[in-house]
Amino acid sequence: MLSRIAESLFWIGRYVERADDTSRIVDAYLQHLLEDAWIDDDLALRSLLGVMGLEAGESQVTRFDVLSRLAYDQTSPSSCAGALASARENARRARDSLSSELWEALNSTWNALPQMIGTSTSHQFFSWVRERAAVVGGITDAATRRDETFQFFLLGRSIERADMTARLISTRAVAGPSAPDWTTLLRSCGAYEVFLRTYRGRDSDSLAAEFLLVDRLFPRSVLYALETAERCLARLDTSEVHHRSEADARRTLGRVRSDLEYQPLLALLHNLPEQMQRVQQGCSEASDAIRVKFFPSATDDEWIGGQL
Repeated sequence: MLSRIAESLFWIGRYVERADDTSRIVDAYLQHLLEDAWIDDDLALRSLLGVMGLEAGESQVTRFDVLSRLAYDQTSPSSCAGALASARENARRARDSLSSELWEALNSTWNALPQMIGTSTSHQFFSWVRERAAVVGGITDAATRRDETFQFFLLGRSIERADMTARLISTRAVAGPSAPDWTTLLRSCGAYEVFLRTYRGRDSDSLAAEFLLVDRLFPRSVLYALETAERCLARLDTSEVHHRSEADARRTLGRVRSDLEYQPLLALLHNLPEQMQRVQQGCSEASDAIRVKFFPSATDDEWIGGQL
């Protein structure tokens, strides 16, 4: 497979997942602000922008500002609309490697963006984004051969999911009382009912954190996403000689996964912001290592969006 095609597939997976997870995080935050009138909106929204890696500036932050930057800005890969537009652009470049159904799903999503931005409420828009991401993911899972095409897509999706779930958990750790509670975070991941079944009705903050961090069977947990990314790298690396350098993506992800997997839960929860920062940093380093190994190019790569 050509490296530019592999790179496009990797970024399709990342961008679609980014749109999905960003919609979940922002929607959970805004719903929480509507439900609790005592929260300082400016403080809460500043913490949200900080968790998402954006500068808040000195002026007061409003819900309109957050929606403009994280939902509707089609020029920014950090927003839902921008991520979907970037996914479609990458799909256009890898058109010959995608099924017609997958291309149509991404292209029709891109075509519908202006109408959804102009006519829907924020909650309706976020629900639509999650629905379109589910359609793309379902088509990919059901109708893509488990060759390099699928592995690069899944690799990008898994790294982005680990990073974004860490950001979601960070909203609770960093923002404190102004952040959504653990039940809201579980619901935003579609995890509340399965969480209750897993723990047989027991409900506590520590159990919710444990579920989103290290559950081995829930696809949106950080541990599950990291393990999936490692498996993808193992299947893609078919060379007989394995270079175990510090910049190796499998080594980086394995180090982050082991730190989560074998650390006592109480110690993990005690340093939750630092731990989630390590996960995000590890995902960024692994992405850089993947780019160097699988997508070597001397050309300018601005078309992939640039932002991680």
